[in-house]
Amino acid sequence: WNLVAGETREGYVYQRLLRKLEIEGEALEGKVFDVLGALFDQTPLRKLLVDAIRYGDQPEVRAKLEQAVDNAVDREHVRELLEARSLAMDSMDVTQVARIREDMERYAARRLQPYYIKSFFMQAFETLGGSLSERELGRYRVSYVPARIRQRAKELGTTVPVWEKYDRVCFDKERINISGAPNADFICPGHPLLDTVIDLVLDKHGNLLRSGSVLVDPTDPGQEPRALFFLEQNIQDARGTQKSGQRLISQEIHFVEIDEKSETRGGGSAPYLDYRPITPDELQQIRPFLEADWLSGSDLESRVTAYAIENLVPGHLGRVRLQREKLIDKTKVAVHEGLTKEINHWDGQANRFRQDLKRGKPNARLNLERAGQRAAEMVARLESRMHELELDRQISATPPVVIGGAIVVPIGLILGERTPPEIMDTRITEQIAMRVVMQAETELGNHPRDVSREKIGYDIESFDPQTGLLRFIEVKGRKAGADTVTVYHTEILNGLNAEEQFILALVEIDAGQAVEPRYVFNPFQREPDPGAVSVNYNLKELLARSKTP
Repeated sequence: WNLVAGETREGYVYQRLLRKLEIEGEALEGKVFDVLGALFDQTPLRKLLVDAIRYGDQPEVRAKLEQAVDNAVDREHVRELLEARSLAMDSMDVTQVARIREDMERYAARRLQPYYIKSFFMQAFETLGGSLSERELGRYRVSYVPARIRQRAKELGTTVPVWEKYDRVCFDKERINISGAPNADFICPGHPLLDTVIDLVLDKHGNLLRSGSVLVDPTDPGQEPRALFFLEQNIQDARGTQKSGQRLISQEIHFVEIDEKSETRGGGSAPYLDYRPITPDELQQIRPFLEADWLSGSDLESRVTAYAIENLVPGHLGRVRLQREKLIDKTKVAVHEGLTKEINHWDGQANRFRQDLKRGKPNARLNLERAGQRAAEMVARLESRMHELELDRQISATPPVVIGGAIVVPIGLILGERTPPEIMDTRITEQIAMRVVMQAETELGNHPRDVSREKIGYDIESFDPQTGLLRFIEVKGRKAGADTVTVYHTEILNGLNAEEQFILALVEIDAGQAVEPRYVFNPFQREPDPGAVSVNYNLKELLARSKTP
């Protein structure tokens, strides 16, 4: 009672501790309780409470006790303890920290949620007979989930059932809760409705990936088609089942293009979104090109696979190994420390009960056997966990497997002499514009890097040393007097994902000379329609919103 009563000396100290824990717990999202036992490493809480009982009436002692409690639950002190115990943290130099931050920024710009997931789900769900309608901005009502989707969810054994209807769903977690409207289900990977829709689509249409298709690249004025391959590549460890000696721990889809000259290159993160389906008339027109011997050659897949093994797999394996080995090393230390304490505890208990047995105390033999058994169990558990962690460390890459493909036809091959001049001149104007923007970034003190050949939805990645952030710049060179600028599907989605870090750089080219570039920050307001390959924006409106670099 004295401990929880605020009027007592020790109760005063304890309540101050609880208030501090509440404040710091909110600031650190409750994580303060993860290290509660290590907070009073200098002065045990028990001693503070005893001192409060003995000397709590003295003002200087009370002030000292308050300071001891405040120091123990100090936010920086708690953060240090959290970092020391965290399995995800490790001692990293500034270079490692910067690299990880930059990787996170790149992943954020190309993340699936919300735009890619939303685009896929809305088309796939309606194809399977479902219906949904927008109620509030970015929030939808699913009025009916077809029986076959619900039945497939039961067959898959989803943790949460798929319901017949949903009052609200959303794809952006910021729209889960809004005032005056029902809470929304967040449709993301792992949600049973999305997982079931994916499973049904793959079951129904997965074979079409292998059958292939013909797509048109509306930006390429060239005359030679190329083949686009989709490859699935896995990383596994040695902790498998009895049927399989390996366990899948990472999976990536890679895109690789190859042409008639066997020149092979990475296809980017989602190149098909910037291509359009070919029309029946166009298909008939270029059919002789599609029947070329090189496209039917049996060695195409082997060449593409060899390229992926040499250029793409090492990066995937390296990323997984770096992350996994750091985690395993920290886990081994934590497991060894925790289980060794348990072993020592039960060994100590066994020694105490052994002395009790010599003194003839009741139940001593039973207690001794139980303590010995617990110590043996902890030893076996420690050996088992160490073995499991070593199996986790043994990771390997499986050979890439071709799961689909397409023939990509340049628009220049279809239109021939009718190819619009702006498409013919695009490469020249883009090269001039790229040089100007790269120079502008350098003059700003930034460190630009040309990534246009990687086809990742922007042309330049520029590090700003003042902010410590990356700038993702999509460059558009246009001839003087142009009315519109064309922006492609992946460029728009990357711009929406990256927000203020994405820049649309507009460069007017007049008689082969570039005018000073103009920057449009956060240029896009909404995602393109699912079937749209590109969107034409009014150039004058964009320039009105632009700034000098």
